[in-house]
Amino acid sequence: MAIAARLLAARYNTPDFQLFGAHRIFGIVSDGDLMEGVAAEAASLAGHLQLGELIYCYDSNRITIEGSTGLTFTESVSQRFEAYGWRTLEMDGHDFSAIENALQTALAESTRPTLIITHTHIGYGSPNKHDSADCHGAPLGEEEIMATRKALGWPTDHAFYVPATVYQLFEQRRAQLENEYQDWRRRFETWRLNYPQQAAEFTARLNGDLPDDLEATLLKVAAEKTGATRSLSGAIMQKIAEIIPGFVGGSADLAPSNASYLKQYPSVTADDFSGRNLHFGIREHAMGSILSGLALYGGFRPFGATFLVFSDYMRPPIRLAALMKLPVVYVFTHDSIFVGEDGPTHQPVEQVAALRLIPGLVVIRPADAFETALAWARALRQRGPTALILTRQKVMPLSHPGELKPALWSTLAHEILPGEACPQAVIVASGSEVELAVKVRELIQNQVRVRVISIPSRELWQQLSADERGILAPVEAPVIVIEAGSTTGWGDTFRGSLLTIGVERFGASAPQAVLAEKFGLTPDQVAERILKWLDRECIR
Repeated sequence: MAIAARLLAARYNTPDFQLFGAHRIFGIVSDGDLMEGVAAEAASLAGHLQLGELIYCYDSNRITIEGSTGLTFTESVSQRFEAYGWRTLEMDGHDFSAIENALQTALAESTRPTLIITHTHIGYGSPNKHDSADCHGAPLGEEEIMATRKALGWPTDHAFYVPATVYQLFEQRRAQLENEYQDWRRRFETWRLNYPQQAAEFTARLNGDLPDDLEATLLKVAAEKTGATRSLSGAIMQKIAEIIPGFVGGSADLAPSNASYLKQYPSVTADDFSGRNLHFGIREHAMGSILSGLALYGGFRPFGATFLVFSDYMRPPIRLAALMKLPVVYVFTHDSIFVGEDGPTHQPVEQVAALRLIPGLVVIRPADAFETALAWARALRQRGPTALILTRQKVMPLSHPGELKPALWSTLAHEILPGEACPQAVIVASGSEVELAVKVRELIQNQVRVRVISIPSRELWQQLSADERGILAPVEAPVIVIEAGSTTGWGDTFRGSLLTIGVERFGASAPQAVLAEKFGLTPDQVAERILKWLDRECIR
């Protein structure tokens, strides 16, 4: 969120009114939080970008669920954060005056994030569980609660007790903040009148406004082009940045491979936040979390890019983005075993299936330029996170309908033309395998009537009614699914007669054509397998 404030400040601050920039982002972390790898990733980047607005209050009680942190955690946290470029302050966490002084020191800091380390006692005041792991995640119990009340000098006849001084303090703070807010509103109205163009853009950004002709605009960029969908996506992203001011993001050290750099805009640095390109470094977990922070702050349509296989590092923030319905776009390239010579460590097999399991995440795997443009438009209109799954290898333009019916436009599923009016079988695919499905149909169309359907997103397909799905995939027709990865989940999508042709093992290191032949994913091999299966199903 400190990054979000800096980005908006660079664009909208004016000499007479600092709309953004006076923010201080405050968070409380524990021993366990600082053990997590994402804390190290995020803190390292915050120090690099000199985010002086950021303040962590580290509640160091030296206890985790299993017992003392000494079991696993003996590093010097202050020295680690100082190495990141943070300012660190240390004190007794029960000395409120010392904490207040530390906060004032942190608020005066301009170029370094601040870590305030407060040494505290878990179970403070509890006669028998003070400094004990027993009260980390378990209730004290009625007897110990009464003993604690007596030790703290609190009344014992209240089911729930808050001292009157706390109410008084918060009422004073509420009144103070109300005055500050009203003053800010007055200055904001003056700014809005003095800078109407900036104000209109700022309001549109906060509202998440998108151009009405978004789909048509993006289709013009990629129409009938041949190329890897990662490259086609890169060209589309340049246009998106041009028409959507809040479109910002970056890659986890893979921008050249992801084609995700916004060429007309500079990179964000510690000295200049006027750019639109964030360099996250090799920090996928932090990247996912930072994207969520940008979306929560408001006014941004953030994106983050990396290889699909590295989505495993990002699963926690992706899951939370889905839970919070945040409009984040994840650009995952190098989408299948066809990555080739990079070998099985970089060849995703189960990642698409795993992402499809996350409730609320829309996973879209476009087949060509046409579908990539619509995938981006759909992602930008989505009220939640979207994962775009893109190829490294080139794909050919396919034959699509001139106009999709409204329901199908929003879900992206459609028949690849020319089609069969009364198909004996339906081949379903997404991504680069749609082109493979078309070639298979050409091989077997004289023996069996086959329709090819592109389903870029299973989640959007399920949003169609049963009748709408039946228009594309008649319930009486057997279905063949082709996917260069795990086919887990397709059996829940099509519950009739179904053949899945996929990859249920790790890939191998070889050129794309060799991998296709070895894994049975050439047109001839797939055609032969389909015909044999249809014979067994008594279709031919």
